[in-house]
Amino acid sequence: MDGARVSNAAVALDCSLEEMTRGCGVDVLSFGGTKNGIMFGEATVIFNEKLKDRIKEFEYLQKQNLQLHSKLIYISAQYLALLEDNLWYKNAKIGNEMAKYLESELLKIDISISNEVRGNTVFAILPKKIIEPLQKFCYFYVWNPNTSEVRFVMSFDILKKDIDLFIEKIKELIKNI
Repeated sequence: MDGARVSNAAVALDCSLEEMTRGCGVDVLSFGGTKNGIMFGEATVIFNEKLKDRIKEFEYLQKQNLQLHSKLIYISAQYLALLEDNLWYKNAKIGNEMAKYLESELLKIDISISNEVRGNTVFAILPKKIIEPLQKFCYFYVWNPNTSEVRFVMSFDILKKDIDLFIEKIKELIKNI
């Protein structure tokens, strides 16, 4: 399982990380932390007991074909902080709440939302003419250029004032088209 946003999904679905991973039958999880507050790194978690006797093979593959960073202990230590006292949950909850806030603010200015907001991602349809100048203000991904659908991903460290500033920029750009 690619677990880049597994924390946001668990918070959105009101379940534990265990329920989202091992509880669903996941054999191996790539648990990403950078989208949930750590500076750098991913943890590979092997849940399937049948695979545990092959860990040495995995370690060899990782060293030969993937990345093996020096001072890995410092990268790994970040996960202790992330998992301690449910910091993963608190961080993911902020991202999810800010996505809902962004959604509500976009709707107030008649920007349509193209998918239900359940995690930390908002898909919206912007007027085509404002996309490029808005990207110069704040980068975001154009999901579908044919329909002007864009994707906004809310981070664990975003503030309401950041979203308010972004909304003001959208209003200004719309006013000038």
